[in-house]
Amino acid sequence: MDSSSVDLPGSEVESIVFENGTLTIRFSRAIIIKTMSGSDERTRWWQAGALVYEGAELESDIPVSPCTCEGGDVGENVYTYRDMIPIPLNSQGRARCDLKFDKSDERLQAWAEGVRLVMDDRPHYIEHIRNSD
Repeated sequence: MDSSSVDLPGSEVESIVFENGTLTIRFSRAIIIKTMSGSDERTRWWQAGALVYEGAELESDIPVSPCTCEGGDVGENVYTYRDMIPIPLNSQGRARCDLKFDKSDERLQAWAEGVRLVMDDRPHYIEHIRNSD
């Protein structure tokens, strides 16, 4: 089975907006790793998109953007995705955000009633990743 996921470390965040209970983390350049079944090799791509939390409650201040994500956790129900977001992601139920930015102690922390990943346009190829890399 082919799989794709956003690699949070190094993904560029254009804006973070909290409005009417919706937290939107807008990526100008989300790094995507694609893996094909039966292959040890992977490819790296970039694509714009947004991670959207509905019914959100913030537990921290919103970091200044633009910024670069350094990793963290995206939770949906019983799953916690560390330093990545599966593609696709569209889930109702308890959702969590705990992301860090720009090699600092700055974090974005929130709880929500649902989370979805909305990607724009199409992915753009960056490079081939070999096991020796």
